[in-house]
Amino acid sequence: MQVTIQTFIGGLSLGAIYALVAMGFSLVYRTMGLVNFAHGNVVMIGAYFASTFYLSAKLPFAVAMVIALIVTGLIGIVIERVLRPLENKDFDLMLIGTIGFGIVLEALAIIIWGATGRAVRSPVPGAPLDVFGIRIRTYDLVVLAIAAAATAVLVLFLQRTKRGAAMQAVAMDHQAATAVGIHVGRSNAVAFMIGAGLAALAGGLVGPLLYVSPAMGGTLGIKGFAAAILGGFGSIPGAIVGGLAIGVLDSYAAGHFQGYSELVLFLVFTVIIMIRPTGIFGERTVNRA
Repeated sequence: MQVTIQTFIGGLSLGAIYALVAMGFSLVYRTMGLVNFAHGNVVMIGAYFASTFYLSAKLPFAVAMVIALIVTGLIGIVIERVLRPLENKDFDLMLIGTIGFGIVLEALAIIIWGATGRAVRSPVPGAPLDVFGIRIRTYDLVVLAIAAAATAVLVLFLQRTKRGAAMQAVAMDHQAATAVGIHVGRSNAVAFMIGAGLAALAGGLVGPLLYVSPAMGGTLGIKGFAAAILGGFGSIPGAIVGGLAIGVLDSYAAGHFQGYSELVLFLVFTVIIMIRPTGIFGERTVNRA
């Protein structure tokens, strides 16, 4: 029982990171109707920036994370600016453009940081907490708290600010939003920037849990994408639920099936999607393809 609970808590921690990745996917899709296939590589770049500022520049972990969010957010704006001329003109080229950006980012990571990767020490030293015989890593609680705070800030931004309301309007009907004076291009840029910031946050947080390498973007991107689909692509609540579900499934599969954990995880995912193709919450945005 104790091992089960410890595995569950570890899965929630990993799931919170998948949820951040999934929210980035969903936010861009809600606003722009585009699946950003470079998103996983942006997560990887964020992880490298955060680890570099933390390990090499010797900055406090929180400061390193903030700088990584800003720098990676700017990368998101660059991606959107390059894709903007293609908006509403050639959807296939936009998809290819995001894939191309992902390849470029991975190549740049190898050139700058090398192909071997790096381990990141936990910013929360000390032994795990012992709660009624259940050993809980302190860093898992830190990840859950930061992810919850980031989610709350995002929801408040979308629901309580003018820019967030504009992004919601663009998600519902970009033509009607343009007709009432909303700058669609600016909303798209903000969506990409926030999505890249969420990716950087996920990458920075996952560093002490996993090994930071150029290949990590593929794994995190696929599982974050699966989480977004499981919850209902384009749904922020769905991204949260889907991320936590994928994280818990991933944790239990790794504990019970070792080398076959990925196979088990995606078999379960496939069965769920076959039963409910639209995901748990269903798609909340129009398809502008």
